[in-house]
Amino acid sequence: MTSAKGCGAHVAHFPECALSGYAGTDFDTLENIDWKLLEESTRLVLDCARELKIWVVVGSSHRLTGRHKPHNSLYVVNGMGKIVDRYDKMFCAGNREGTDGDLAHYSPGSHFCVFEINGIHCGLLICHDYRYPELFREYKRLGIQVLFHSFHAGHVSAKRLKMMHKQVGAEFHSLNPGSTLPEITMPAAMHTAAADNHFWISCSNTSARESCWPSFMVRPDGVIVGRLCRNIVGVLSTEVNTAKQYYDSTAVWRDRAMRGIFHSGNVVKDKRSDDRTSP
Repeated sequence: MTSAKGCGAHVAHFPECALSGYAGTDFDTLENIDWKLLEESTRLVLDCARELKIWVVVGSSHRLTGRHKPHNSLYVVNGMGKIVDRYDKMFCAGNREGTDGDLAHYSPGSHFCVFEINGIHCGLLICHDYRYPELFREYKRLGIQVLFHSFHAGHVSAKRLKMMHKQVGAEFHSLNPGSTLPEITMPAAMHTAAADNHFWISCSNTSARESCWPSFMVRPDGVIVGRLCRNIVGVLSTEVNTAKQYYDSTAVWRDRAMRGIFHSGNVVKDKRSDDRTSP
């Protein structure tokens, strides 16, 4: 946070479960988590935000009551050190029984999160949410300009990494920008979501070895404008200029598609158009 402030940043964006650790990867279960220590650590983040006068988006686990599993969350902390909102990962990976993946450890959320920093409307998503383009479209409807998307695609063991390489297939490694599915699909989805919806996306990923890909920033036309180095701790500083015009090939017709009208221009009435079996 201090380094980000030193770069002139108005907000520091951290990865998924950066503060609490990520159950199922960083440790096997949340059963023995020290909730008191986590709350104390969270308050240190709030104190630091207030001292530095910087906004913070930080990943953590949010305890619930009784036997309910916690949320996998992002806290939004303002420059006065106050939590102004919290996003809970809506699409936790796992089976329908909730016995594996994220759902073995976390309860899914059910709300979108929109907040404003210096007049810029922002939204939040977490990791596996990237597989659901409907979430990006809804944030577009809500008018966001910057999406903070936190990931934990890292801390992969040698055994699991070998399995992930095999999953892709060695014969296809050279044809793709990576050798694991997260390395191939996650950045590609961020390019697509940014360009399709025409907003900025900050992609913060863990640098814990073995990390699948480094943190990066995508502007509204799908172009990466900054990237860190994989497996190396770092701070990426990016200037977001929402007043600058970037190429947007879908600007004219996006609103129509979002209303369920799936064509551009005017539909013609023509018997040759209606007959779809003739050459």
